[in-house]
Amino acid sequence: MNTNNQSNESTYIQQHLANERTFLAWVRTGITIVGLGFLSAGVVFRSTPYDHVGHLIAMFVGVSAVIFGGLIFVLATRDFFAKREGINNQTFRSPSLVIWTVFCSLALIDLFVLILVLVLLLF
Repeated sequence: MNTNNQSNESTYIQQHLANERTFLAWVRTGITIVGLGFLSAGVVFRSTPYDHVGHLIAMFVGVSAVIFGGLIFVLATRDFFAKREGINNQTFRSPSLVIWTVFCSLALIDLFVLILVLVLLLF
């Protein structure tokens, strides 16, 4: 490891620790989104006949949640290393791509879960 990089890392210990905590929070968020997809699919497949339209919606919600959760993992990892470099170079910038991805993911999943609930209640 480069001694200059090592000295920068030790100079900003608090910031690097906060960066790690933020990364772990994003990982937990991604895991939660994936779990939400499994939960919505699992509830429907246990409660309705297999030819029910809810199965298609549940399948879509489940697959979408897994994809969005994986995307959050990728973006969080990319963001972690970008923040690390920004902290060391004193050029830190707040992320926006990860924030918008999580917002859009949760909004879409919420919309589809709402549709799923309505389908299950009405049919």
